[in-house]
Amino acid sequence: MLFAGTDKDGVESGRITVAYRRWAEPRVVEGRIYRTNAGRIEIDSIRQVNPDLIVDNDPDLALADRQNAKDVRRRLRGDDTLPTFLIRFHLVEGPDPREELAAQSSLTAEDLDDLRARLAQFDQLSHHGPWTEQTLRLIESRPATRAADLAASVGRETAPFKLDVRKLKNLGLTHSLEVGYRLTPRGAAYLDALGN
Repeated sequence: MLFAGTDKDGVESGRITVAYRRWAEPRVVEGRIYRTNAGRIEIDSIRQVNPDLIVDNDPDLALADRQNAKDVRRRLRGDDTLPTFLIRFHLVEGPDPREELAAQSSLTAEDLDDLRARLAQFDQLSHHGPWTEQTLRLIESRPATRAADLAASVGRETAPFKLDVRKLKNLGLTHSLEVGYRLTPRGAAYLDALGN
């Protein structure tokens, strides 16, 4: 989830704990933690609501930092035929475990074994053949390059390529930039351990 303008500040401060979104289907799951541009949030609940039935004295309006029901409807984005969801969440304090993982610049033998096993599983389950080491080396050699250009350079479509890079990111090996990616210290240490 992304938060724009003053909503971002409100979420960061913990003042905003409710959001309204117009989506074809729910994009968040109750109980999960998500990284957003305003910090990590945990979803407390999500339910579909009829925006036409939101009333001005609804307590969720204040928690979403909306002036009234009309303000909620005015700020909804997307096709108005899509369902509207009310999402309650709270800010998760403390460091992001993925960032702590990504910052590791040295790997133990156990770390290496675990990474090798996980990446081998990704390769084995892939419909397009082994990709993990090739993708890491590609990002290493071409940091801050558009995902579409990286994908095209290895004959892949952009969307599935980006999904694969997200798997590497979840293991703390890559970091997303405004444009493209770069290896994290952990990713660089992994490739160093593999050698050429």
